[in-house]
Amino acid sequence: MSDLVERMFEHFMSTPATDGIKMLVMWVLGGLLIYLAIKRDMEPALLLPMGFGAILVNLPFSGAITQIVEDVTETGALSVLFEAGIANELFPLLLFIGIGAMIDFGPLLSNPKLLCFGAAAQVGIFLTILLAAVIGTLIPGTFTLQDAAAVGAIGTADGPTSIFLASRLSPELMSAIAISAYSYMALVPVIQPPIMRLLSTPKERVIRMQPPRAVSQLEKIIFPVVGFLLTCLFVPAGIPLLGMLFFGNFLKECGVTKRLAVTAGGAWTDILTILIGLTMGASTQADTFLTYKSIFIFGIGAIAFSVATATGILFVKLMNLFLKEGKKINPLIGNAGVSALPDSARVSQEMGLHYDKTNHLLMHALGPTVASTIGSAIVAGIMLSFLY
Repeated sequence: MSDLVERMFEHFMSTPATDGIKMLVMWVLGGLLIYLAIKRDMEPALLLPMGFGAILVNLPFSGAITQIVEDVTETGALSVLFEAGIANELFPLLLFIGIGAMIDFGPLLSNPKLLCFGAAAQVGIFLTILLAAVIGTLIPGTFTLQDAAAVGAIGTADGPTSIFLASRLSPELMSAIAISAYSYMALVPVIQPPIMRLLSTPKERVIRMQPPRAVSQLEKIIFPVVGFLLTCLFVPAGIPLLGMLFFGNFLKECGVTKRLAVTAGGAWTDILTILIGLTMGASTQADTFLTYKSIFIFGIGAIAFSVATATGILFVKLMNLFLKEGKKINPLIGNAGVSALPDSARVSQEMGLHYDKTNHLLMHALGPTVASTIGSAIVAGIMLSFLY
């Protein structure tokens, strides 16, 4: 033990000041993620493993990651997990099975118009790509077109899609992209309400929507099958993501694999969430994570996520111009067009109850959210087909 303490002390004494500061910054960042998870209850299942992983890999002589010590390569457990599940997109794809098993497409099927709001929020993705591309043009050496496309998925706060796309197009930026996307998922209750209040009027906030119609089990069974076939025909590059999503949903809706669906939506998803959070946090070594590119990514992501939220709300207001009284849509569900499932829908519900304690918007808001989950995966497949 004394030898280890001595080595750690010598390491700190010999480390350049800038490297030492970077290490301390990562400890603070990891601690902040853990604080937000525990104290503020912001996506604790994601932020807590990420924060812990960020601290683990930024300790001197950390055995958690692969490193060379005295000309000997020492393999770290988290590095092995990263290569086995993140670098080859395995964990995000398997997580999509669990997401599919948890999703209920009933609200979307009962009111197909809600699909438009999930599609409108994809503007956030394209704005992110545009901003990153402009920065890459103005500051050579920052972002290539592939980098810009990888950063794009932050626009709708879709963590698994962000990891999947970044691992294909821009592996060196994957940790910053993933942590940015998951961070904005956690900050949904903070970012979205001011935008929702700004873009809606008191009269619009109390609009009562018609109860969703009952969706038959047959419709729910057919939907993932049709969705998968359409993906094969029109967006084959999106098959890995959407195929897993629709497979997980089919397990749930077919009625004969209830135990598999419960496992996929429960323990399966929990285990993969731990692995993704820990390994993504473990990819934040100070010397590679703390760069000006990471700062740009976080800044661009904040702008694009806000725009995606605003676009969904504004599209609801636009559609209401053509709908008759009694059939209008409450703009407070427009924010749910981002893929932060189910947090953005919960924000819609809470905001609706704040202005009318008997106006429940949750089931309506789930429609745009699940639509956006599909939409962001489709956009990712399109970008892969052109850029990968």
